[in-house]
Amino acid sequence: MTRRLRHGLLVVVALMVLGTGYALLAPRPQTATAQPVQAQLDQGRELYNHACITCHGANLQGVPDRGPTLIGVGDAAVYFQVSTGRMPLARSEERGYRRDPQPQFDPDTARGRENLAALGAYVQAHGGGPEVPAETGPELIGSDVATGGDLYRLNCAYCHHFTGRGGFLAEGRFPPRLEQATPEQMYTAMLSGPFAMPVFSDRQLTPEEKKNIIAYVLAVRGQNNAPGGYNLGEMGPATEGVIAFLVGLAALVGVAAWIGARS
Repeated sequence: MTRRLRHGLLVVVALMVLGTGYALLAPRPQTATAQPVQAQLDQGRELYNHACITCHGANLQGVPDRGPTLIGVGDAAVYFQVSTGRMPLARSEERGYRRDPQPQFDPDTARGRENLAALGAYVQAHGGGPEVPAETGPELIGSDVATGGDLYRLNCAYCHHFTGRGGFLAEGRFPPRLEQATPEQMYTAMLSGPFAMPVFSDRQLTPEEKKNIIAYVLAVRGQNNAPGGYNLGEMGPATEGVIAFLVGLAALVGVAAWIGARS
């Protein structure tokens, strides 16, 4: 009887130890963290239904002749398009040029950043995609400007000019000037590839390389790129070639006229 009682007490003690250990070590319910996430998604849905649903559809599937699908574009695309004022469009026939963002999406205000994060989270929940980096501001500026310049000239200068002044492309398209772009906007543009711009994933350009490119763009802002001459709109070889052709053609006509007059 004593042995049985002893064994029973040991079992009870063992069960109490196991129960206490489970209570201390088991993961807590996720309700405390899930509520803010769900609240953010609800806020993003409300913003989407107010500003985006007309062109991109109730399920982000897109609307023909109005707007493309947003499934899988990621919140990096949302941040770039909305924080630069390119979206939402007031009318579907508008072009997505940079303009002042709507006050509710102004990245310079706490409310704007909160709304951008909520809208981005809602789109991110539909198919995933490139995400906005965790770093902000100075944390996105690299330390190697020289390497950033080499990478920029190799990957970006063809469209954005050597110092970010923009340029021209076929079919009336033109790359934007980078003078007003923030580090966050440049980084998310490289991740999402807006319009005719290619996507530079972390396989094409590592995060550190992207940051070095941003450092280069910021370093060359405001520089005088035409010392002792005309900048010709700072559009690179396109305008320079046109001017050279016209000057050369005029010179040839002048020489021909002079020869004809002497004859």
